[in-house]
Amino acid sequence: MMNEEKPQNNNLLLRYAGFAFQLMAALAVGVLGGYWLDKWIKPGIPIFIWVLPLLILIGILIRVVKDTSQK
Repeated sequence: MMNEEKPQNNNLLLRYAGFAFQLMAALAVGVLGGYWLDKWIKPGIPIFIWVLPLLILIGILIRVVKDTSQK
């Protein structure tokens, strides 16, 4: 009985590890992109370094809700 549950747990672990990596990579791209836009446009306050990661987080949360909601 224990052998049947272990592959499912490993699959779930890999799924969440993949999601965590995607989240970190997306936030890193958002922060670096916001930093680059702030340097290029020079708005006076660092607005893009805050807005881009926030938009990415909102998009990821929407995707998680759609993926986990029951149809």
